[in-house]
Amino acid sequence: MFTGIITGVGRIDGLRDLGPSAQHGKRLTITTPEGYLSDVGLGDSIALNGACMTVTSLDATAHRFTVDISAESLARTCGLDVDGRRINLEKALRAMDRLGGHIVSGHVDGVGKVSQFQRVGESWALRVLAPAELGRFLAYKGSITINGVSLTINQVDDLPTGCDISINLIPHTVEHTALGDLTTGASVNLEVDTVARYVERMFQTGAISVSAPQ
Repeated sequence: MFTGIITGVGRIDGLRDLGPSAQHGKRLTITTPEGYLSDVGLGDSIALNGACMTVTSLDATAHRFTVDISAESLARTCGLDVDGRRINLEKALRAMDRLGGHIVSGHVDGVGKVSQFQRVGESWALRVLAPAELGRFLAYKGSITINGVSLTINQVDDLPTGCDISINLIPHTVEHTALGDLTTGASVNLEVDTVARYVERMFQTGAISVSAPQ
């Protein structure tokens, strides 16, 4: 479990095929900030750009760790198979930690595309076109995780091509996460709010219903 509050920015510094075919995954080597791995052990969970992965080896002295990512996970995420790319890192939530963002599972629900990323005043305007099937989970002032970062939606527009969401990024977020590397047209990992997912399921099963006003 995660919160969407990024604890470090790492870099993919090596990709190794785990087999000869496209059905095999890859082993990623990630370089981290100095001291980042001081409290990390083998088998721990770390979210990479919002995707929960398991540490398979680590060298805290060299500030490096590895994860094995399956072909299925690679097919359903973006940005985890590009050597040299900066990525957002978040260690798994501990019971005594503050929940600074929102409840995040580290399971990517879909891949969106950046339709706008530009400076407006002291902040940055970010617009992302999400897949249409995620639109029912996205709401004004609701939560969304983009490349692992917990963010608040400022506007939602349902379009024939998908669901367009607008977000305001403060300078701190741009400077201390890899979101500052985004460009128009870039793909991003999306995870919808867990509460919205359960509410949708309850509507589907008839556990809750909306009555017409009298």
